Amino acid sequence: MRPLTCLTSYCAGAAALALTAAPATGLAADAAALDAGNPNTGDATVDTLVVVANRNPEPLSRIGQSVTVLDTETLRQSQAVALSDILQQTPGVSLVRNGGPGQTTSLGLRGAQAEQTLVLIDGVQLNDPSSPGAGFDFSNLLVGDIARVEILRGSQSTLWGSQAIGGVVNVITTDPAAGLSGDLSAEGGSRSTQYYRGGVGGKLDAFSFRVAGGYYSTAGISAFDSALGGKEPDGFNAGAFSGRARLDVTQDVQLDLRAYYTHAKTAFDGFSTPSFSFGDDSEYGEVTEFVDYTGLNVAAFDGRLKNRLAFEYASTRRRSYDPADAPTPQTFYGDGADTRVEYQGTAQIRPGYVAVFGAQHERTSFYTGSPAFFSGPTAAAFTIDSGYGQVQGEVIKGLTLTGGARYDSHSAYGGHTTGQVAGAWSLNGGTTVLRASWTQGFKTPSLYQLYGDFGNPALRPETSNSADAGVEQRLLGGKLVLSATWFRLSSRNLIDFASCTTPGPFCASRPFGAYFNINRALSQGVELQGSATLADGLTLSANYTHTDATNQLTGKDLARRPRNAANATISYVWPFRLTTAFAIRYASRSFDDVGNIRALHGSTVMDLRAAYPLTDKLEVYGRIENLADEHYETAYQYGSEGRGAFVGVRARF
Repeated sequence: MRPLTCLTSYCAGAAALALTAAPATGLAADAAALDAGNPNTGDATVDTLVVVANRNPEPLSRIGQSVTVLDTETLRQSQAVALSDILQQTPGVSLVRNGGPGQTTSLGLRGAQAEQTLVLIDGVQLNDPSSPGAGFDFSNLLVGDIARVEILRGSQSTLWGSQAIGGVVNVITTDPAAGLSGDLSAEGGSRSTQYYRGGVGGKLDAFSFRVAGGYYSTAGISAFDSALGGKEPDGFNAGAFSGRARLDVTQDVQLDLRAYYTHAKTAFDGFSTPSFSFGDDSEYGEVTEFVDYTGLNVAAFDGRLKNRLAFEYASTRRRSYDPADAPTPQTFYGDGADTRVEYQGTAQIRPGYVAVFGAQHERTSFYTGSPAFFSGPTAAAFTIDSGYGQVQGEVIKGLTLTGGARYDSHSAYGGHTTGQVAGAWSLNGGTTVLRASWTQGFKTPSLYQLYGDFGNPALRPETSNSADAGVEQRLLGGKLVLSATWFRLSSRNLIDFASCTTPGPFCASRPFGAYFNINRALSQGVELQGSATLADGLTLSANYTHTDATNQLTGKDLARRPRNAANATISYVWPFRLTTAFAIRYASRSFDDVGNIRALHGSTVMDLRAAYPLTDKLEVYGRIENLADEHYETAYQYGSEGRGAFVGVRARF
């Protein structure tokens, strides 16, 4: 059976990509227009618009928080199939994968737990209420039709609510272009891997639409590390579909519809039942995820007041089976759903001043059990009612200050208040930007932690205080961009499993233990980034993150967080239009356990990429991943992919 630690593991391992990624921010409803309004987002002189920090498009020079934007061109050049592969190459990100493609993949920001990262796709919050920590598993999220990703670091619960202790990952799918257009791609390579995808859409008067789909399949590797004896490859296949439509009822009223669906099947290794020995296993799992967004946008007072009313729904259905476990082959089932009704208003108070405010009602439910262990079924739900507000203004020329507050009323534990302040000072005509922020976060206990087999209804929310300060400097007319950010994240009331030793009715019903608010953590460090145009067609990009993440009760390092991570990429466009890129990713040693006894060795992974346009609309490309065939683990006893080669073709019409 797949161990529970796979679902609640701390994240580690990681770094940052070889393509220019400027700090920024974003939200789904407006993000599609951001790159359209800034066609040269790769140009360091452009003040990129972003949304995720303020729930409203704002120039980067007005944003006080630390953000990275991966735009369409960055995603295309990376040739990444799984979104987690490119996210792990951005500053402050740590990633843990229990084997190869399709295996449980956890992502944390700035030393925070994976469950403390809020993930959005087209404005809808993604998580798995049926899992112990209710975090999001990135294993099935392919790049597919994604056009833009915004990574907001630091605690961000004032505008985004629960789970945003470490930060927010905002994923936006492709917006329809004018006229009718589409794209197709196909690739194949090592380990019988194949990947096909396509999309089509357009704008026809007041109506616009886009639909896209893809299929990925691989024989994979043994999730149980081959260096320890793993031999059986654990395959993975996934199909995904996304769609969006918008109807401009009038100039000031729009109906906005979006949907995302994926179904995946993965073989995995773990602790086999009933022997509980770790190794090759016949177990496999199936996951179905569905996301729906239905919104109505209404502008008033010549656009000075924008209103958005939305219904959002996300569900996850998980099933795990082990054919060797007769007569009960089903080892786990879990159904989780999150339903939200939301209003958001954005008001231009006066030139240079914007207010964002809103209210939400959210209901989260789960139904889960483990038949092979005679556990369940367990079903429960809770609700959260929230209100928030934020004001941003340019108080003097170049200096923008932001402040906001939020109140959440939870049906299980009561109310909670969070706040934040931030500032950005643009100097020297925008070539120098100083940033600083102080923000708060919280995470509600998951349904499993409250009401599961080891649940504790008396749990309190996890809370955090986050601070960062940084500087960004552009030199040589934007050909050289350097930035440095210091950060500190302090978390309290962290929920962990512990033995139940206190006599009484509560422990009598949980003799093996329960969840308690018993931990505190501190994570602090620096993030350095740089990009340079060295010559015509020759660019260099690099970043480095130092993270000192410790358990405040024991003084030990938090599990699976490398202290040092670095990435660099050098890319060259040859005179005959061939583009080549060499990327290197480094992560230092970390520990797999809370006692810091079992070490995970550091790793250096190198990739080589190339692409050649046959015509303006047809391109062939290829890459060699893990060029030096580096062996490494991000989780003890779980292997990683060795060297692999892949080639593909993509076309636009």
